[in-house]
Amino acid sequence: MTPRFDFTIAATDGKARTGAIRMQRGEIRTPAFMPVGTAATVKAMKPGDVRASGADIILGNTYHLMLRPTAERVARLGGLHAFMGWDRPILTDSGGYQVMSLSDLTKRDENGVTFRSHLDGSKHTISPERSIEIQRLLGSDIVMAFDELVPTTSTREVQAAAMARSMRWARRSRDAFDGGGEHAARAAIFGIQQGALDQRLRAESASDLTAIGFDGYAVGGLAVGEGQEAMFGCLDFAPDQLPADKPRYLMGVGKPDDIVGAVERGIDMFDCVLPTRSGRTGQAFTRGGPINLRNARFGEDQGPLDPACACPVCGTWTRAYIHHLVRSDEMLGAMLMTEHNLYFYQALMADLRAAIADRRLSVFANGFREAYRKEPKSGE
Repeated sequence: MTPRFDFTIAATDGKARTGAIRMQRGEIRTPAFMPVGTAATVKAMKPGDVRASGADIILGNTYHLMLRPTAERVARLGGLHAFMGWDRPILTDSGGYQVMSLSDLTKRDENGVTFRSHLDGSKHTISPERSIEIQRLLGSDIVMAFDELVPTTSTREVQAAAMARSMRWARRSRDAFDGGGEHAARAAIFGIQQGALDQRLRAESASDLTAIGFDGYAVGGLAVGEGQEAMFGCLDFAPDQLPADKPRYLMGVGKPDDIVGAVERGIDMFDCVLPTRSGRTGQAFTRGGPINLRNARFGEDQGPLDPACACPVCGTWTRAYIHHLVRSDEMLGAMLMTEHNLYFYQALMADLRAAIADRRLSVFANGFREAYRKEPKSGE
């Protein structure tokens, strides 16, 4: 019988780990990158093509789906998996980040957050209990605890207060999840470590979360403008404070070189809008770094987006053609660019898993970073 949630580590190399999460809807190979399907769609992609890129799991968003089409409607229509045609695991974030970043007239108190929708100005409240209820209605496989996010530039007093409240909300999230009946019997819940860049606050948060007990643990509050050096400085200690036998998820990250550095520091799961958003704005990721297909120099370039890439896009279309699509604002341009970028990210994760298994991660990571600074030329 397939377990509700089982995480195994198959190999390690330094702090890095490779393994798998097994759930009823399928296995998630780690380190894993989760394409973002904010509003029940990975933009410009069909679910089958997302799966073909190598994705084992995608991310959906509580905030956006509660506003439109509403979690209650999704539940009536059979749940998020049936609604969007994705039959593998889905992780839903709690909505906390979007409440803080997208909403007007936000009011926070111990109960939760009251805000006005960025769509129509309607008033809503998300509490830990409501966040878990929405994720249950969506049918999420991995549920995230509701937390309070504050900028890393906030005073330590503000950061400490937000971390402490997040831990109280984590307890309420766990209790609400455990009361979820059949959903709790097949889904998992992750807690979110907070504390900005402060090692002591992070340690206190990790201790509180571990005492509550979760299936996995996220490092939250990063990738919010602090820069890569500061983020890596935090990741030098934050993952080590979390249970070693549970998956560690770095929320909202990131650029390919961010992911490589975070894997070296013990992170197992990632999500980011970058590959899909970049695909819609003309940026392609390559082994030699990102390239902007809007640039005129690609107008007669008959090479693939990335000569080292085995994706269907690179095997079929030229930079010149995709340049034409992008400059003409043809929707096929966004579709092809997004497909390539998702294949690139999933190939990177596969390469990382293989390098860890072979205990050659340092060689791979250093080689990747060196090559990523040099854009490949056509035909290379």
